[in-house]
Amino acid sequence: MTPASDEPGKVPASGIAATPISGLPGKGKIEETVIYEGGPAKGDLIFGLVLAITLVGIPLAVGAIVRALWLRYRITSRRIEVNGGWLGRDRSQVVYSQIREVRSVPRGFGAWGDMVLVLNDGSKLEMRSVPRFREIEAKIEELRQARTSKGLSKPSSGFAVAEAPAA
Repeated sequence: MTPASDEPGKVPASGIAATPISGLPGKGKIEETVIYEGGPAKGDLIFGLVLAITLVGIPLAVGAIVRALWLRYRITSRRIEVNGGWLGRDRSQVVYSQIREVRSVPRGFGAWGDMVLVLNDGSKLEMRSVPRFREIEAKIEELRQARTSKGLSKPSSGFAVAEAPAA
């Protein structure tokens, strides 16, 4: 996260991008605003390194270091993108109409938290050590509700529940 700036592409302290980003060149422009772009909370790395003093804390420290090096989040007004995995090679993208539920758990005395996005097909996308997770969770929920209320989201298809005949 960078401090407030008038330079294009920079994200101000408020978390909302100063300039919108556009979609594919040559195609119709898709405007999206960056809500958060960056890595996991720095407190998670510091806490993990402090725990490395003990033998039990070494695996936790390694996990925190790997997250700090290769995990990146990009949350925009249209989608959520998580880049992670070994050397940051795995990419997951989810649009808000695919999200059924957002769950979060505070960590680090509430300074950061873990979030789980439950998708319409039942799969889950985990986001660990998200800074400002309460603000981000509220924004995700707001955008998810907006997509649902506009009718852009259909309930997941499957077996229909048999309705009782009207008397």
